[in-house]
Amino acid sequence: MADATREIERKYESDGSGLPDLTGVGGVAAVVDKGLVELDAVYYDTADQRLAAASLTLRRRTGGSDAGWHLKIPVAPGVRDEIRAPLCDTVPGELAALVRSRVRDAELIPLVRLRSARDVRHLLDAHGTLLAEASVDTVTAERLTAGGGAAQWTEIEVELAQDGDPAFLDKVEKRLRKAGVRPSGAPSKLARALEQTGTARPEPVKPPEPKTAGDHVLAYLRAQRDALVALDPAVRRDLPDSVHRMRVATRRARSTLCTFRKVLDRTVTDPVAAELKWLAGELGVDRDREVLSDRLATALDGLPPALVTGPVHDRMAAWASARRSSARGRVTGVLDSRRHLALLDSLDALLADPPLRPAAARKPQKVLAKAVRKDLAKLSGLVAQALELPPGKERDLALHEARKKAKRTRYAAEAATPALGSPARALSASTKALTSLLGDHQDSVMARRALGELSAVAHAAGESTFTYGVLYAREEQRAAGTEAELPGLWDSVRGGAEV
Repeated sequence: MADATREIERKYESDGSGLPDLTGVGGVAAVVDKGLVELDAVYYDTADQRLAAASLTLRRRTGGSDAGWHLKIPVAPGVRDEIRAPLCDTVPGELAALVRSRVRDAELIPLVRLRSARDVRHLLDAHGTLLAEASVDTVTAERLTAGGGAAQWTEIEVELAQDGDPAFLDKVEKRLRKAGVRPSGAPSKLARALEQTGTARPEPVKPPEPKTAGDHVLAYLRAQRDALVALDPAVRRDLPDSVHRMRVATRRARSTLCTFRKVLDRTVTDPVAAELKWLAGELGVDRDREVLSDRLATALDGLPPALVTGPVHDRMAAWASARRSSARGRVTGVLDSRRHLALLDSLDALLADPPLRPAAARKPQKVLAKAVRKDLAKLSGLVAQALELPPGKERDLALHEARKKAKRTRYAAEAATPALGSPARALSASTKALTSLLGDHQDSVMARRALGELSAVAHAAGESTFTYGVLYAREEQRAAGTEAELPGLWDSVRGGAEV
């Protein structure tokens, strides 16, 4: 993977008078002139500016200390992750992959060229440590597509040093404002260049305030589609919790299509729901591996040393590492697959031309509440069935089915909350607690299965299996405790269900 850094910066308008004196601001002991740097950057995007619409920038830049390809991904206002790759003639494959969920089959073309004369100053503290880099940039922008124009401006940029305190930028801004310098009206050089040299970056179309049942369902589904697209780069970069969040968005989207069949025509949505089920399953390979590995490692670390016999730590670490390597490659392959891109296209098409049924035009309160109550009734039957079974494999399977239905009920209540208010919100919260309890039970089932496999391998290698047995017994106790909690929690779910 290409190198990544966190970029925290602020931009300001400049009247060409240069940078005000920043000595003494927030502990600045010295302002060191680093000279003039000539930068030449070509920005790439699709013809319809899909990256710009998502505030993503992809450029090839020469000059300066970081010449190469840069992809900037927004994190928060003024904060971006910059992914770098070495200088070459075409878009590097690792960067193209990170924007694939946006670009899909469209071509990335040179869109804008920015040439900047950067007058650089380093802001240092009393120990000579870099606090920030401030520069005055004289920028010439040229649109590279047919009919494009040119523009020129000067701006001030202040970029925080790596691992610096963002509060320092507030102090610098206070001094700049006192000197009459104002924040830039554009979030980036590219955004300003697009506006001043031709067609500006497209603004996202904000859907109208939901009024009908169909409006509410589509708003929730649209949010899940947006999450799938936005999380794609994070999953590829293996950022914490990214796979889990994408899997949740996938399940929410599928649950929406399954629950609200009176709103959306299932002859159109069922194939999309089937593909969402496939994606959730593929993402689950990595997520389940991560959860299981962490659970076993934590359990092992919690044992007294006297109960750990044989090379258990090494065997578990090797097992987890092998599973992780396999799972990571699988997830990346799924995201790159034609099937996944077709699913995203299908969701776009469904939202652009939704297959609405007559109930979609009705007021949301009655339509959505009825759908949520139907899911809750099915959940009630599954929980009752599981509680009637004796402990064992059949109950484990029944509880797993109840867990899946609890998730669907939770997501249905979430989708209905803007229309139904506090009753739906309360149901969502209670079913989330139920899902968490049943999830812990299922994790225990999977942990015991893994421990049995690890024990068998250890036995074949002539190693002690005592520790695996201890962990297995503890997992049995944990599962029994979960099952004992279930009736009381289920009573609270039913008691608070007023949708």
